[in-house]
Amino acid sequence: MRERQTGRERGRAQEFETFVAGAAGRLLHTATLLTAEPMRPPGANPRAQRLLTAALAHTYAQWDRLRGEDPYDRTRRELATRFAHEVWRHHRPRGGLLDPLTPQERLVLVLRLYEGVAEEQTAALIGLPVERVRAVCNRSVATMRGTRRPTARRGTPGPPLGVAR
Repeated sequence: MRERQTGRERGRAQEFETFVAGAAGRLLHTATLLTAEPMRPPGANPRAQRLLTAALAHTYAQWDRLRGEDPYDRTRRELATRFAHEVWRHHRPRGGLLDPLTPQERLVLVLRLYEGVAEEQTAALIGLPVERVRAVCNRSVATMRGTRRPTARRGTPGPPLGVAR
């Protein structure tokens, strides 16, 4: 019996390692965009790396219970949830690409445009109406294009982001 469990655990670990080998680069990029840390030089994104490690650990813990659910979607959802829950407790961004955006704008922009998550799914994930997600996305794009000035002041806490689990 013990041999069977060991073989099952080995198979589970191999499946997970294969998943991580294929998805970790994109997921790290997503986490780096969310935390608004610089992508270069390598290692300049410790918050993103911690965020991804925690999300992957959660996915691994749930691996046997995924039952056909896409592990990438599960991990992305966990990234968004963890980002939303810790965004107000940590340092502000440090010069990353999406630094001009508020945390909520970064979350919506990354999910919608970088990850390609539908408006309805994004709205359900972060607990906002679809119209609000659309407005936040449009505002974020305008900010990044330079046609709108950022309204949020750094260091001023706002309402926490809600993420439905």
